[in-house]
Amino acid sequence: MAQGRPSTARLARFCRKLNRLKPLEESSMETSLRRCLSTLDLTLLGVGGMVGSGLYVLTGTVAKNMAGPAVLLSFLVAAVASLLAALCYAEFGARVPRTGSAYLFTYVSMGEMWAFLIGWNVLLEYLIGGAAVARAWSGYLDAIFNHSIRNFTESHMGVWQMPLLAHSPDFLAAGILLVASGFVSCGARVSSWLNHTFSAISLIVILFIIVLGFILARPHNWSAEEGGFAPFGFSGILAGTATCFYAFVGFDVIAASSEEARNPRWAVPMATAISLGLAASAYILVSTVLTLMVPWHSLDPDSALADAFYRRGYSWAGFIVAVGSLCGMSTVLLSNLFSLPRIVYAMAADGLFFQVFARVHPRTQVPVIGILVFGVLMALLALLLDLEALVQFLSIGTLLAYTFVATSIIVLRFQKVSPPSSPCLASPGPTAKKYDSFSDHIQLVDAAQISVSEPGQLRPALKPFLGFLDGCSPGTAVAWALGILVVSAIALACVLIFGSSDLHLPQWGFVLLLVVSGAVFLSSLLVLGAHQQQEKQDTFQIPLVPLTPALSILLNVCLMLKLSYLTWLRFIFWMLVGLVVYFGYGIWHSKENQREPLELTAAHYVVFPSSSLEETVQAVQPASQSPVQESDCTE
Repeated sequence: MAQGRPSTARLARFCRKLNRLKPLEESSMETSLRRCLSTLDLTLLGVGGMVGSGLYVLTGTVAKNMAGPAVLLSFLVAAVASLLAALCYAEFGARVPRTGSAYLFTYVSMGEMWAFLIGWNVLLEYLIGGAAVARAWSGYLDAIFNHSIRNFTESHMGVWQMPLLAHSPDFLAAGILLVASGFVSCGARVSSWLNHTFSAISLIVILFIIVLGFILARPHNWSAEEGGFAPFGFSGILAGTATCFYAFVGFDVIAASSEEARNPRWAVPMATAISLGLAASAYILVSTVLTLMVPWHSLDPDSALADAFYRRGYSWAGFIVAVGSLCGMSTVLLSNLFSLPRIVYAMAADGLFFQVFARVHPRTQVPVIGILVFGVLMALLALLLDLEALVQFLSIGTLLAYTFVATSIIVLRFQKVSPPSSPCLASPGPTAKKYDSFSDHIQLVDAAQISVSEPGQLRPALKPFLGFLDGCSPGTAVAWALGILVVSAIALACVLIFGSSDLHLPQWGFVLLLVVSGAVFLSSLLVLGAHQQQEKQDTFQIPLVPLTPALSILLNVCLMLKLSYLTWLRFIFWMLVGLVVYFGYGIWHSKENQREPLELTAAHYVVFPSSSLEETVQAVQPASQSPVQESDCTE
């Protein structure tokens, strides 16, 4: 028994290391990056990340193969579903104005290992996504020149017939990535200026498509003679929604850029809402005019817009569409190259990834090493690999990040409000009250206890009805309810996706499982809603918590379950590689390792009664720490 106790203690310490949280420093605006991005900059970054190749390719594909003219409903439902996830990112980006996006949000609420795995998946998502868009960019330009670029490459390099490799190297895709990496490394202002230019051209082209498309519209193309408005029925609209959902995944670049925003508390939620609204409007209106110009069943999925104008006798408009397509894809490239190094920078600054990527250039104030290294890696992927088989891998990483961010919102809302860790944040202002009397000390303690105990406690009005929950220790009922919520969401999603098809359940069995899993899901929601939440007036907060993030979790799990088993196998392999990196490097170099000795040292200090608040502070202050002067704190 004596030998077992030390090992049990070591195991407990090891588990605490995996779940340790990064301190939530909400008010700190200090950063080594340059805060130079306005609300307009963030909005155009978000629009550029969402409105790209999907507008020119995805609309035709979904309309012809899945939904018909009802593709506009698919985009509408997908936009509403994306809004659930975008609101979660907006609240975190406004409350924690730090680069890192889903990685950071998970770190401050759920734990270190989970944060690393989310960051690890987002890293691969940006790598493959950027390389795939670069390939699409080069393919579109090659199609304008009748595939002469590809034919020239294959005639001199030959055709490759190897697994995972492309049929031929794509030097144009690799070249555009290297050029874009060079521009992004020049600083956030240069990246923002380029994004402004390409986004403006793309939006002008989209406006041209909408106006000319409505002029050429034929309502007859939505008539019953052409198959009707929804030829594939409600199931076709839902299938189209699952595909259209991925057209809106670029909004997280706004949260990833919050550390470089001038006023992130206001700019991040505003830019998220505006950019998502603009992107949704563009997708819905373009899909509307596309199916009104020509019958949906005659669309060319590869170049639907250009082909539609050509068939209506406006072949010159195809050139304008091509320019808009190239500009739209360029903004997506810039968005990927802008976000990826900042995620890596956040992980390296926390010690979980190699420290070389935490270096910031003194003049441009961007993580230039991360930009160049991952820009070259992205270019190599675009040059050599067959990315078509890996593109679906993007979906599972994105959806997993959305799920963790939504869960983190619930965790954060019911967490106790911790006192400021920085002396500057805790220091009194010029109108601060001095507490000298005994009654003042009692009032100070009572106020602190009330503010700390509110989140996670049962609402006073519900105590007569739910008194059995009030007997739990603070946060216990919330933690159990959240765990049951996630498990029931997975069970409910499995029933919805596999219940009537893959599992071949009888009708009564399907209904029974649906009712049971749905009832547990709703019950956990009600238990969470019965407890107090953090209320903040100075930052944006999602309405209807925990309902909004819970619906986002359910939707994300449903979409993940629709992915192929090969995607899940690749995901599991990548996660295993990430665990090797974390346990081999991250856990030993984490900056949180430096906090633990300080916490142990602080535990040895004893607070003695004193006649004033200042003497109390000095009594618990370590001897090596000098008193904090008001002049040291800056706003």
